[in-house]
Amino acid sequence: MSAKRDRQENVSPLGRILQNTAWLLGGKGFGAICGLAYLAILTRTLGLKDFGHFSLIFGTAQALIALAGFQTWRVVVRYGSEHVHAEEWDKFGRLGMLCGMLDAAGAVIGCALAGVVIYGFAHILELNPNYIDLAFWFCCASLWALVSAPTGIVRALHRFDMAVYVEAIVPTGRLIAALTIWMTGPSVGRFLLAWAAIDILEAILYWAMARRLCPQAVRLANLGKWRLALKENPGVTHFFLVTYAGATIDATMKNGPLLVVGGWVGTRAAGLYRLASQISQSLSKLSTLLTRSVYAEVARVRVTSEQAEFRKLALQTSMIAGLAGLVVVGIALVAGKQLLGLIGGDAFEGGAAILVPLAIAASFDLASVAFEPVLHSTGRARLSLTARLIAVAALGIGLVLFIPLGPSGAAWAVAMAGFVSYVAMGVMAWRTLQKIKREEIVPAQEEGGSTEA
Repeated sequence: MSAKRDRQENVSPLGRILQNTAWLLGGKGFGAICGLAYLAILTRTLGLKDFGHFSLIFGTAQALIALAGFQTWRVVVRYGSEHVHAEEWDKFGRLGMLCGMLDAAGAVIGCALAGVVIYGFAHILELNPNYIDLAFWFCCASLWALVSAPTGIVRALHRFDMAVYVEAIVPTGRLIAALTIWMTGPSVGRFLLAWAAIDILEAILYWAMARRLCPQAVRLANLGKWRLALKENPGVTHFFLVTYAGATIDATMKNGPLLVVGGWVGTRAAGLYRLASQISQSLSKLSTLLTRSVYAEVARVRVTSEQAEFRKLALQTSMIAGLAGLVVVGIALVAGKQLLGLIGGDAFEGGAAILVPLAIAASFDLASVAFEPVLHSTGRARLSLTARLIAVAALGIGLVLFIPLGPSGAAWAVAMAGFVSYVAMGVMAWRTLQKIKREEIVPAQEEGGSTEA
């Protein structure tokens, strides 16, 4: 592991981001191809109605993960980067296992919420009664399949190359399962069962990889030392609560509109919205990949480098991501209808009116990829939470105004919220960078004055 770290030290921060993103892109590029293939199988074998049921169950699981999944990987990266830099593996291990315990607690809470939501409110989403028990167990499996803490361990160690191999399990497994189910008799239940089993397998493999990469840190003995972990990482509780709230709001914005469409318009409309949303996410996959790479590298540079390099890195990544966002919108405008028809068939071509605004929203997410890491790494996580609260308020207003237009109205509400989030978080990140610059200039002037005296 030391040889790997030595090689990374000889690469610039932007170079490391691009290097890590290239590793992720290789895996996710393969995953995107598999994803489009199994998505086509899902839509064409289930049809619009049953695909709508599948989408609502899957969307409910994602919403529950947003509420109960604590995004502990951010905590591991934010505080663990310093421990990794100092090679304090015991401290790093205690932090990682504390976050693993939080993931388990979140899964327990999420299962309780799943029981309330599925058995109490399934009728609002017009779920087929035959799918209600299945939906509950699928949500429980999805919650226990979270790999947030080991993901953070791997990213803090900057082993994005190893993560690619484990994360390839999901798209590969889903494609094989989809082909098998297609040939042996497709049903909503069989697809959900396969998806759940594959996610749990990925979780097991992720923990095994984290253990292999850093055995001196990932040890069961560290589970009982959570109090020491809290003491060794001052401010971690506040950071955890703020980032959890921000991640919950972000996931609500991504999954909430689907549930609103399902409850307000109907199951078929939910299926149409889901396919358009899935394609827009595939087009903007670079946003997710850059976020992972940028978050880890910004935390690292904040600890190891000068402030000028930190500011330069934030500006460079923002420019690259902004250009990528324009490409995403262009593809949606030019080829959106053809993509929907190719994957889902003629019944899904009407989703082009949904895809374009969702692509616009995705482009705003992509362009703002460096904003949140800057705020988190400088101890201003509360500002990113404020920006997300402003955005979710904009989403609520947009849904009230535009949902009468149907699924496309919900998509435009998401686009409006994306724009508001981009502006709010961008202003806060820019002011933070300016403040850092001023703080850097003042000591330099004082030093110059003392020298002249």
